[in-house]
Amino acid sequence: MEYVYQTQGTCSTSINVIVEDGIVKHVAYTGGCHGNLQGISRLVEGMPAEEVVKRLEGIRCGRKPTSCPDQLCKALRAMKAVE
Repeated sequence: MEYVYQTQGTCSTSINVIVEDGIVKHVAYTGGCHGNLQGISRLVEGMPAEEVVKRLEGIRCGRKPTSCPDQLCKALRAMKAVE
């Protein structure tokens, strides 16, 4: 399933996520810190979506209550709700 999530509270504006059989196949952020977000994307691709959420949920960026990794978790949770 492919899903585009509109982020909130981060420099990135959206995340394109593809999950097949519970495995994250592709992640692409729009906007944000390009190098860091490429790194996050490559690290999580091939991982079970539940493991990504377990590891990254709740990460904050500075004083912000969220971060790009945390927004990825919100995207994965939103995808699961739509399935």
